[in-house]
Amino acid sequence: MAVRIRFARHGVRNNPFFHIVAINARKKRDGKPLEKLGTYSPHPNIKEGAKHITLDFARTKYWLGVGAQPTDGVRFLLERAGLLPPRPLHPKVKRSPAAAAAAAAESQPKA
Repeated sequence: MAVRIRFARHGVRNNPFFHIVAINARKKRDGKPLEKLGTYSPHPNIKEGAKHITLDFARTKYWLGVGAQPTDGVRFLLERAGLLPPRPLHPKVKRSPAAAAAAAAESQPKA
């Protein structure tokens, strides 16, 4: 069973509120989750000016440890929380050996 960590949308129109859940990848977005891991409110609180995020670190680490794959939005939050290492800004591009040698020759200082 493939498990994903993703958002389940709640709230009302134009005022969403998300639960962060561990759920079977084949289920609907708002289907019954295996476990609720936290909440996320994307709209800043008027008084505080901050977005509210709650997260159960122990259970999230457990699900990541058993192979649950986070979606892109949840991955961003987990990176900010320190549960996942940040992704590289520019992924490595595979080059042919000739192109790699040419790039290395250009970076060498000329005498």
